[in-house]
This record gives sequence, C-alpha cells and structure tokens, in this order.
Amino acid sequence: MASRSKSTSGTDPRRPADLLEIATIGRAHGLRGEVAVHPVTNRFERFDVGSTLVTAAGERVVSGARRDGNRWLVSFDGIDDRDAAAALTGTTLFAEPLDDPDELWVHELCGSSVIDQHGYDAGVVTSVVANPAADLLELDTGHLVPLTFIVRCEPGTVHVEVPDGLFELDRH
Repeated sequence: MASRSKSTSGTDPRRPADLLEIATIGRAHGLRGEVAVHPVTNRFERFDVGSTLVTAAGERVVSGARRDGNRWLVSFDGIDDRDAAAALTGTTLFAEPLDDPDELWVHELCGSSVIDQHGYDAGVVTSVVANPAADLLELDTGHLVPLTFIVRCEPGTVHVEVPDGLFELDRH
C-alpha cells in the first residue's frame, strides 16, 4: 500500500505550497477544545503530540491525540473550549512530506509515466484510488493498475509488471 496523503496531479488553491493534505477537522468533541479529525493519511505519527500541522489560517500544534475508530480526537495548543474547537469545523490540515525512502508516496506517483515489462507506456498516473484488495494507480488512459504490480519507481517513472492483456485495448 502506498503511504497516503491526499494528492492528485491537479492543484488545490487552499493547499499551501509543497504541503500535503493530511486530514479534515470535523465537529468539536466535548467541552475542552478537542476536535474529531478525519485523516486521509495512513501515517498516524502526523498526530503525535508536538506535531505542527498547517491550515489556511496558520499553524496548529498538536497537544493531544487519541484514536477513536476511523477518526482521531485531537487537541491543539490554544484551542481550550468547545466554541474555539467548533470554529475549526471543516478546516483542512496540511503537513510537510515525510522523508521515508522505503515507502511509495502518492504525491510522488502522481504525474509519473507507467511503463510495463515490455516497455509499453500505459499512461500517466492521475491519482491513487483506495481499494480494499490493493490501492490502484488511476491513469489518464482510464486504466487502473494495482500497486502490487509496481516493481520499481524512479523520479517520473513507475515500472510495473502486469498480466498479459491488461493494456491490450490501447494497442489495437
């Protein structure tokens, strides 16, 4: 599975330059400033105490976090009551890309050409689609390629080994 942060080849005018979307803040939780956070990343160290996350209105430092099902309950420095927490509802959280060379990163895959084992250029990755069996590369040609087929990545190029016939419709 690719390490996720929401990223596509398009640009989001709300996204600060060079940052990745990490989560969206939902409703206030309780009376002491905690908020429900809905991650779009599978790297949950993003919510470690002391982590700095960026919003369109500035930086927020995590002062507490705990998992609650598919969401996280997070406290931020300076957000101490329900009203302040409620004001954050709908806010998108961004962060710097993590440096982990052993991971496939969605933001690095998007925009890359996909080349199969025969040297065929199957298209350009436009997004990575979450799928229970394996996340899928979505190509500008309409093809979907499971990440499990990736054998090597280089800057701007993803090499895949696919079953014969996967890209045949393009070749005729």
